[in-house]
Amino acid sequence: MKATVTWDDGVSFSAESETGHTVVMDGPPDHGGLNRGPRPMEMLLMGMGGCASFDVLSMLKKARQDVEGCVAELDAERADAIPAVFTKIHLKFIVTGRNLKESQVKRAVSLSAEKYCSASIMMEAAGVTVTHSYEIVELDS
Repeated sequence: MKATVTWDDGVSFSAESETGHTVVMDGPPDHGGLNRGPRPMEMLLMGMGGCASFDVLSMLKKARQDVEGCVAELDAERADAIPAVFTKIHLKFIVTGRNLKESQVKRAVSLSAEKYCSASIMMEAAGVTVTHSYEIVELDS
């Protein structure tokens, strides 16, 4: 896997993935940025949420669960000292659907956390405390 990050100006960078997708990262105005995109650490957090969500949704679909929506809310804490690494990250999955089995949702979240989500497992290996929870929102049949 490869990526290229190019300095645009100030504290703004354009990143391009190996597959040709681009995203702008920028800093806050008080650090010389123009707020044109997420901060690099926000990108790490969003990537982790995307990785875990992909796992959870894939497993629920394979389990033939009638999923209509899946939102991962991530809440992270960072160290006060430099480097301001993540110290804690909590992922809360809000799964919406019809006749969802709690055991299947719980299993999908657990397997993502313990076996499949490379991003969250890598964060844990680096010393970040990563926790998970879920909420099921039942839609009318």
